[in-house]
Amino acid sequence: MSLHTRPPALLPAHASFATSGVRWVKHWNEHLFSFAIERPASFRFRSGEFVMLGLLDGEKPLMRAYSIASPAWSDELEFLSIKVPDGPLTSKLQLIRPDDHLYLGKKPTGTLVADALLPGKRLFMLSTGTGLAPFLSIARDPDIYERFSQVILVHSVRRVSDLAYHDELTAQLASDPLVQEQALLQFHYIPTVTREPFRTTGRIGDLAEDGTLFKSPVLGDREFNPETDRVMLCGSTAMIRDFAAMLEGRGFEEGSNAAPGHYVIERAFVG
Repeated sequence: MSLHTRPPALLPAHASFATSGVRWVKHWNEHLFSFAIERPASFRFRSGEFVMLGLLDGEKPLMRAYSIASPAWSDELEFLSIKVPDGPLTSKLQLIRPDDHLYLGKKPTGTLVADALLPGKRLFMLSTGTGLAPFLSIARDPDIYERFSQVILVHSVRRVSDLAYHDELTAQLASDPLVQEQALLQFHYIPTVTREPFRTTGRIGDLAEDGTLFKSPVLGDREFNPETDRVMLCGSTAMIRDFAAMLEGRGFEEGSNAAPGHYVIERAFVG
């Protein structure tokens, strides 16, 4: 398959993977797009988990891990992806259209889930780039608003056009039938851009230092507190490394499915 050849609409059956049809595709800009596929009736996952997704590469499936962006109650599986011109998978994946088919792993997994966190009052979800994806799932899950009184989503990107889902998040998920009432009171969205003018600029670490992350008066404390705050990190390796170090310096301990803690990262995506 050449670089610009579209994937086949149908895929041969594979023992290890299901096949699922593409429902819709949305291109945010020249290097970022979202898409959704049909959800098999037997597919179960927790908001924040990831799954293997892919296409045929010659005679074998080429699979990569993708965080699921749709909430656990949805009848479709939504994903957010970058476009890499010469990427083995994304060079083909970015060309998909409705009614094409993708391979789907049968066992979602991951540590970026609420079950890996101790009870708390404020949940901070800190993301860069496509690290936003699992937090789209979590923010649209009604259970998260029962666990935490404040849900804060921070998304850092280089350019304004990279702020995928900006309008929906700015509206505090007003069009979401299951969480719209809770989100109006509990959900806070902080987008920030690092390389273009925007109402909020700077890296997430800088926003924590200057207090921007806590600018809403309803959030209370203006610094991270392991007694009340829980943190999820997803995005660039540098952001996760630096922020995890800062949190641990403040007494936070990393959590897992087996031993819940004060903060979590997705280990599968960290080099």
